[in-house]
Amino acid sequence: MTMSGAPVRPALPGRAAETANVQRLLDTARAGRSGALVVRGEAGIGKSTLLRHAATATPDMLVLTRTGVETETELPFAALHLLVKDNMAGVDELPEAQAGALRAALGLASAERAPDRFLVGLAVLTLLGELAAQRPVLCLLDDAHWFDRASAEVLLFVARRLDAEAVVMLFAARTGHAPAFPAPGLAELVLPRLDESTARHVLDSGAGDLPRHIREQLLREAAGNPLALHELPAAHRAGRAPVYPLGPPEAGRGGSAPTHSPVEREFAARIEALPERVRTVVLVAAADNTCDTGVVLAAAQRLGCSVADLEAAERARLLMFSEGCLGFQHPLIRTAAYGSATVVRKQEAHRALADVLDGRPDVDRRNWHRAAASIGPDEDVAAALEASARAATDRGSNEAAAAAYERAGSLSPDPAQRTRRLTAAAEAAADAGHRGWASSLAVDAARPVADQVQHARLALIHARLADEVNRPEETHRLLMEAAMPIAAVAPELAGEMFMWAVEAGWSARERSMIERVVAAAEGLGYARYVRALSAVALAQLPGAGDAALPRAIAGLREMAICHGSGSPRVDATLAAWHLALGDHITAHALAACAERDSRTHGAHGVLPRVLAVLAAGRWHLGRRHDAAVAATEGLQLARDTGHEQALGELAAVVAHLAAVEGDEVRLAAVLAEFDGRRMPLDFPEAAAAARSLLDLGLGRVESAADRLAELMAHPSRSQSLPDLVEAATRAGRTELARDAATRFERWAGHVGQAWARAVALRCRALVEGGDQAERLFAEAVAHHRLDGTRPFERARTELLQGESLRRERRRTQARSPLRSALETFEELGARPWAERARAELRATGESRADAQPGPDLLAELTPQELQVVRLAAAGLSNRDIGAQLFLSPRTVGYHLYKAFPKLGVTSRGQLIRLDLPA
Repeated sequence: MTMSGAPVRPALPGRAAETANVQRLLDTARAGRSGALVVRGEAGIGKSTLLRHAATATPDMLVLTRTGVETETELPFAALHLLVKDNMAGVDELPEAQAGALRAALGLASAERAPDRFLVGLAVLTLLGELAAQRPVLCLLDDAHWFDRASAEVLLFVARRLDAEAVVMLFAARTGHAPAFPAPGLAELVLPRLDESTARHVLDSGAGDLPRHIREQLLREAAGNPLALHELPAAHRAGRAPVYPLGPPEAGRGGSAPTHSPVEREFAARIEALPERVRTVVLVAAADNTCDTGVVLAAAQRLGCSVADLEAAERARLLMFSEGCLGFQHPLIRTAAYGSATVVRKQEAHRALADVLDGRPDVDRRNWHRAAASIGPDEDVAAALEASARAATDRGSNEAAAAAYERAGSLSPDPAQRTRRLTAAAEAAADAGHRGWASSLAVDAARPVADQVQHARLALIHARLADEVNRPEETHRLLMEAAMPIAAVAPELAGEMFMWAVEAGWSARERSMIERVVAAAEGLGYARYVRALSAVALAQLPGAGDAALPRAIAGLREMAICHGSGSPRVDATLAAWHLALGDHITAHALAACAERDSRTHGAHGVLPRVLAVLAAGRWHLGRRHDAAVAATEGLQLARDTGHEQALGELAAVVAHLAAVEGDEVRLAAVLAEFDGRRMPLDFPEAAAAARSLLDLGLGRVESAADRLAELMAHPSRSQSLPDLVEAATRAGRTELARDAATRFERWAGHVGQAWARAVALRCRALVEGGDQAERLFAEAVAHHRLDGTRPFERARTELLQGESLRRERRRTQARSPLRSALETFEELGARPWAERARAELRATGESRADAQPGPDLLAELTPQELQVVRLAAAGLSNRDIGAQLFLSPRTVGYHLYKAFPKLGVTSRGQLIRLDLPA
């Protein structure tokens, strides 16, 4: 009996744990929460059976089903269309942007630009949430490995963001002999083969009449595969397959290719035994398999078949009709039917389907059938497929575009056209995040290429792929080898490549690599920009002299022309350079611009890097909750999109925030998560700086000083020098503190930032002490007040000033800076620093220092709750909030329901009274 009181269903043999797992998800949905699960296993292992079992256990739920098919893998949003087609009435109720994106993705409306896949996902999420408002929803997504990539990405996006919609999504994906179906972030259930006892029970229940030795041989052949345990006895009875060995079809049988498993070979044998016209119907259905009975029948009739042949295939338990939809009893039947057919028969089937589709709106489907019917170069078909590729791009599916361009390239009789189309395929695959595919396409495109410009475009793709997995040396080599020969004939392309080569040289921490780029660019029209970026990069490398920083600052101003270029990647990189040189205000403005552009244009691949810089900028502006929100979202997106480079950058930001808060466990967990990954070369230094800041906050000054002393040689860690000054001073290591203070003073003088000047004065006060300290601390605080940013640094200066005054027995004067420091530390969640300020206040005789601070209401909220509450306070509806945050309106409501008690409010109107800046 289930918790919900749903009727008890017969258990599946050997699947008690698996069915219980699914049942828990169903019960959770009945309680108003959502869940998702990916069921994996080999062909015939029982994935579909488990999904059907779930459907029979849910008479109270709305069940939506979709089965992936191999021939639709290149049609963008094909699987999604069939899943939601019967529930499109709710689209009119969606926010306009969501509705437009979904209609464009499904080909129901035109769009000026490619629909944002995240926006399409949000539309589906909202639709499911609305359906679940009536009764819980169960989505059964079988053979997900055959889903077109656009649909798979949308459905996985939805699954990862399910929360309070009362929706369950069950995916079934084959392992082995099928495309991969990666589903990061989702729970998985791998179905093993049945143990011998259970397998024997299954076999005996359906084949008890067979001799024992035959059953033993069948048991060994089936090897615990449930479908094989059912199908092999029938094959033995019919004499259509040997018992042992159960080998492939005999060589040369009509040119048929061997299938991939005993199960498929059994289906192939069953098909081969049918009359020719019935085999033709099954083949045509296998070649198309879009559930379009009319098209399949019309194509089959062109090949001499009739409705009676369809009925014969159904009686043979190969084809089936469900609610007017033509399908297969098992997906392996389609695989066997298509795989065992000769090339000529496949061509005939695809040609007939293309002829039937001629003149119909589904042009892409017709083009793919025309391509499948072609075995040699055909420019007409190639051009048609290229048009389909452009249409796929417009509809937001780079994966479908890449596949169409790839096939178009293979059909191109002209080598130049072939290279151009394969290059476009590689670019689309790279944009889609499929690095292996993009690399393979770029290699294929390069084989016949003689054009140096085309070669450079391919090299840029390879370099981009290498950069994303933190291989800067390879990135630099690829760019330089290809850019130099085209500098005179394609200066803009060469200029772009030289700029990214400088970036690669900095990532590799190799001065010679950067200098080589500068030398190569001399005399060219874009040389000054290469020199400017090189100056910025060189100033961050070990061994950079005092003159490097002024040149870097000048170079950064020179690079300001890139601001607002419309390229989020460029703006994010420029923001990171400003941040490295202490200009967090400009960095934040650039990152905010890049964030808007990324979200507007669907550039979600670069968004994690943007959010890393944005989170750091927000922290320096004192917006610690917003910084945590950006960093948390960035980490999730980086994992979703597989951006290894961004993971390190975001981990560094999260580690810094944890260090400020004194959260040793969280800091260790953040850094441990990335053990073994290939991170940017400066990640160990960033991790060391975070650990040192944590040690300093917790009073472990010796370990902080030791670790920070090792970072002094890294100009990129100049902003950690004040931590070393304080740690070394408190540890009594005066010379080390003085050296670090001098270095930071020079750095601050070059960057020209008020906050840096204030911190330099603080460092000088620490090392000088005595009468000068009071004047220097006062001057430092005045500079902090002028700047108005970096509140954490200002509070640290005030804390040190108060400590100095208290040691001089000037207790009354010490209280004011200590109170200010305590208030700021509490606002920033810097608990160890706040406790230190509170202890100093007590030492001055401040009686209220012992009072516990009031609760930080915002700190009680999760990052997601904080985003939702702020938007609600601004007057946005649940739908509008969901549209911005990629959540369903029901989940927005759930977050508000959880947040209200934490904030002590009962309605949206009361949120206005809270301090919730946007």
